[in-house]
Amino acid sequence: MRRFLTTLMILLVVLVSGLTALVVMVDPNDFRSYMVKQVEQRSGYQLKLNGPLRWHVWPQLSILSGRMSLTAPGASQPLVSADNMRLDVDLLPLISHRLQVSQVMLKGAVIQLTPQSEERRPADAPVAPGSTRAPGDETRGWSFDIGRLEVADSLLVFQHGDDEQVAVRGINLQMEQDEHHRGQLSFSGRINRDQRDLTLSMDADLDASDYPENLSANFTRLEYQLQGADLPQQGISGQGSFKALWREPEKRLSLNDFSMTANDSTLRGALSVVLSEQPVWKLDLASDNLNLDALMVRASADGTPVTNQQGQSRVRPRPVIASSGDEPQYSLLHAFSGEIDLKLAGLRWRGLNFSDVASHMVNNGGMLNIDKLEGRLGNGKISLPGSVDVRSGEALVNFRPQVENIEMAPLLTAFDYPLAVSGQLSMSGEFSGSQLDAEAFRHNWQGKASIDMRNARLQGMNFQQLVQQAVTRENNDVSAQQEYETATVMNQFHSSASLDKGILTLEKMAGSSQVLALEGSGTLDLAKELCDALFNVRVIDGWGGDSALVETLKQTPIPLRIYGPWSQLNYNLQVDRGLRNHLRDEAKQRLKEWAERNKESRKGQDLQKLLKDM
Repeated sequence: MRRFLTTLMILLVVLVSGLTALVVMVDPNDFRSYMVKQVEQRSGYQLKLNGPLRWHVWPQLSILSGRMSLTAPGASQPLVSADNMRLDVDLLPLISHRLQVSQVMLKGAVIQLTPQSEERRPADAPVAPGSTRAPGDETRGWSFDIGRLEVADSLLVFQHGDDEQVAVRGINLQMEQDEHHRGQLSFSGRINRDQRDLTLSMDADLDASDYPENLSANFTRLEYQLQGADLPQQGISGQGSFKALWREPEKRLSLNDFSMTANDSTLRGALSVVLSEQPVWKLDLASDNLNLDALMVRASADGTPVTNQQGQSRVRPRPVIASSGDEPQYSLLHAFSGEIDLKLAGLRWRGLNFSDVASHMVNNGGMLNIDKLEGRLGNGKISLPGSVDVRSGEALVNFRPQVENIEMAPLLTAFDYPLAVSGQLSMSGEFSGSQLDAEAFRHNWQGKASIDMRNARLQGMNFQQLVQQAVTRENNDVSAQQEYETATVMNQFHSSASLDKGILTLEKMAGSSQVLALEGSGTLDLAKELCDALFNVRVIDGWGGDSALVETLKQTPIPLRIYGPWSQLNYNLQVDRGLRNHLRDEAKQRLKEWAERNKESRKGQDLQKLLKDM
């Protein structure tokens, strides 16, 4: 054991002595011009190292530098700048005159991906044939390799064209590669923009063995959290994974095996984009559950934040100065073309739970055709094919809804209307407007539709009760039932509807049930939530008393006007007028029959002449 320890100590002394001798004998500043030259020859970039280079021995043999910068040819600003840089080098290659850098460490760096830091070559610059990389300087007997890059507590500034700059702060990046240009990437950072904070971290396996023709990456872990203005109070967070492939000849970026979560929502599929003058997108996505209510917020009609059931605000509004209201709606549709296929097993939107949702949309530079947008809501179906045309600058939105047996009550609740009507709605129509939201529909849309309803209920007012109680008050010869529901119930209802800037006109209304039948027309003011409708109501059951009068009442339409705010409807019932008109028509008909039977007599002829003048 003593011999072993003695031998170990001798080796340690030799190692420390050799390392000390190397540090003393080799001046790291001898590498300065060599590194600058190698970087320029291999990439064309200009490396600047300010201040002297010095050795750092523990815990890793390293070369420390002062302020450094890396600038692309012809750029006015450096691509990368840092207050200090550390180069971890391998010891054994130094003995054989090889500078092998195992890791480059930058701390507090500023990385600028802006038009000012882009490479700019003079228009008349000569182009050398063959490879643009100059051969290494073999006369010095040195070679230069980098295996690992680490960036800590740094800043990335990104800007595309004339767009607003985006700053990524707190960057921590670790990237390493092998001799085949395959490596691993670990990244984390934070973006603050428009009163929102995005925290992002990811791990990926990179393959640059076929670069620049192909560059692939397998993102095995991606985690994010988004919080701030115009977002749910708890923010949006999730994780995901995907495989990315960049093909330089086609300028195509593809994401395959895409899987992402956002709060309680999931999304999977594939997408790709061709980065031409006008990008071309293709998305094929699916989800088992997409909860838009947990990802989006909406303001009430007066612009105040929507609150949840516990009365807590679900959204923190942005300051007025941050408003983007002056930006044209749907302006992004001009900037790209693409195709979207979407399949959702479950979708929650405005409190409505849809299932089996499928959509196919194609955008061609501002002309968005929604060929298919359909799904199930409860026991009903809904289809909303349409288009959004922004090619002329002003948006034109057009939809052709097809609805089958959709419950009305949840729809009214979803769009903040009072629960005045319920039943199963079927509708076929066409509507158009300039903005795609509920508030614009209330004020500016127009269109026509055919409406059918089953088991319709008008809450808070019973037409049968109104008519029968009014009649029994005027006439003691008939009686009516004593107990009524607080709603008008119709087994069937049909109407033709037209919408013009918030005024919904209902024509040819016809409804029937076991106790009443009605016809009529009217208008609904969707913005002010007002109603004005006139019905002719026939109560065909629930009468008692004089049989002749009861039969007359069953055949007599009673004018009934419903008007006022939806939440507090008023009515005007003209029972006397209806009965008088019916009795007058019945008397006139009987006189016509008597005159026809006695048309040969003088009295019959006089009566026929009198009836013609009436």
